[in-house]
Amino acid sequence: MEELKEELKEQIRALEQKVEQLSNQAGILEDIHAVRTLHHKYGYYIDKCLYNETIDLFSEDGEVRFMGGIFKGKAGLRRLYIERFQKRFTNGKNGPRYGFLLDHPLMQDIVDVSPDRKTAKLRARSVMQAGNHESAEGPTKQWWEGGFHLNEYVKEDGIWKIKVLDYRAAWHADFETGWAQTPPHAYPFFSVTFPEDPLGPDELMANPKLWPETDIIPFHYPHPVTGKWVK
Repeated sequence: MEELKEELKEQIRALEQKVEQLSNQAGILEDIHAVRTLHHKYGYYIDKCLYNETIDLFSEDGEVRFMGGIFKGKAGLRRLYIERFQKRFTNGKNGPRYGFLLDHPLMQDIVDVSPDRKTAKLRARSVMQAGNHESAEGPTKQWWEGGFHLNEYVKEDGIWKIKVLDYRAAWHADFETGWAQTPPHAYPFFSVTFPEDPLGPDELMANPKLWPETDIIPFHYPHPVTGKWVK
């Protein structure tokens, strides 16, 4: 009888461990879905120039890395999204402007959640179609852009937020002539920081590259078969 009791206890302990393991795996899958959804919601807000809503997706100490510059905290985010983008693209309005296209299809997202389920990393691709209609205010223009997101996320009070939005623009192209005709250095990186540049970043990134220059954008994960890190 005692042996049977011990055997039952062992089986119960094994079942409890299995339930805990499955519960954790299910939780990680829920986190992956939440982070992926957050990433795509960011894209939908940016499409329609909803910059106030965009900033609300970030943690208080969140940052954006963009065109060779690092914008830190909510103050830095406001300089980028409100003082720069909103004033430039929508004349200070939070929301879309007639005749202005700024679509950001986001795709090929890979999400990895930390074992403690408090942080996550994402790698994804973005291809942007943008332009100004001939009937809209301002010069008529249309262009393409492609790049990568190398983002970090943090869970605060059970809610996933963007910790680092690291967007690496890879190429820009005029719509009519295409990427093969894009001259080198056609789109300059940030070179002056805040406050010397009132709308500039808090820091500069080291050695950013843009088409026709090419580089391997670092992977946040090892090779799935060999387990080696791709340098």
